[in-house]
Amino acid sequence: MLISRFIAVRKRTEWIAAPLNIEDYVVQPVEYVSPPKWHLGHTTWFFETFILKPNLNGYREFDPNYNYIFNSYYETVGARVIRTDRGNLSRPSVEDIYRYRKHVDEAMAALLSSPSGLTEDLRDTVILGLNHEEQHQELLFSDMKYILGHNPLFPPYRLQMNKVKIIYNEKWDYLTMDEGIYEIGHKGKGFCFDNELGRHKVYLQEYQLSRNLVTNAEYMEFIDAGGYTDFRYWHAEGWEWVNREKINAPMYWHLVDGVWHTYSMDGLVPVELSTPVVHVSYYEAHAYAEWKNERLPTEFEWEAASPQLLYGKRWEWTENAYLPYPGFTRAAGALGEYNGKFMVNQMVLRGWSTFTSPGHSRHTYRNFFHPHLRWQFTGIRLAR
Repeated sequence: MLISRFIAVRKRTEWIAAPLNIEDYVVQPVEYVSPPKWHLGHTTWFFETFILKPNLNGYREFDPNYNYIFNSYYETVGARVIRTDRGNLSRPSVEDIYRYRKHVDEAMAALLSSPSGLTEDLRDTVILGLNHEEQHQELLFSDMKYILGHNPLFPPYRLQMNKVKIIYNEKWDYLTMDEGIYEIGHKGKGFCFDNELGRHKVYLQEYQLSRNLVTNAEYMEFIDAGGYTDFRYWHAEGWEWVNREKINAPMYWHLVDGVWHTYSMDGLVPVELSTPVVHVSYYEAHAYAEWKNERLPTEFEWEAASPQLLYGKRWEWTENAYLPYPGFTRAAGALGEYNGKFMVNQMVLRGWSTFTSPGHSRHTYRNFFHPHLRWQFTGIRLAR
């Protein structure tokens, strides 16, 4: 039942935030990291704004000011606190936000339990809202890791959180895919985001994809070979980024007494050599591939091969800019701003990560980020 799924998704968000100290909820170290309490409020605002206020008779808005505080980027809905100022919101308190969640959850339960039932359009909006919250669950993990991982004490988030076994087989080589015409994009009746629609055919030359993701040990070879100091492997923009930001290793890596350590959800630990590298930018992924005389896959190559790939619990950079599929159209109203307005200056990632919500991703799922960002759980798969 939809109400059961709603309750489960909402509880999972609060379970993710549960290990935080109260002081952790409001920190915003950089503009692209949102304070944890903002995520808790924003995902609640989505249900209040797009479902309860227009559809539940007699619904009492929790606080009219919250529309200004928790609107993320919906121009149609009105003015909002700019993203860089989310960390200035010492009020409302964390306690207030949990009261807000309870208020909205009770109203949503009443709506979803209504004997009159839901219209198909309203049901679709609820499902979109749940997928939206699942996206923020992974962002919440990413943002909490950034907040704690940039604390000089490297405090753990939750001990034993990082113990995820990722299968790696040195005997596995490359998967060969025949040239031909492949269909790309979502089909069927299950949920998908609008950026997955517009199923279409693409012609692909014969190609190969690595069955394994690049490991930490393999990436260390790139570092030791001077990969971060040799312009030949980098896009011009990436080379400027490396030098401007003084990048010399993946995010969260620290050289301690000659040994590489990384900040994990369990605190600062030695880098595990056989684990796939994580927290690299598109610039770094591209440079590593250039150093190996290989390349990154296109998102179409990735999707065509995906039933036969070993997933490494990392989002995987592709060589595709984030652009619309043929026939893409934005939905009317505020929800039409969900994906289409971001189809510029971003690169597509495929797959899912250790912290993607269960059942949230699929083979046609298109994640996207700016090429310099690496606080997400991003890794590398090579192509030929």
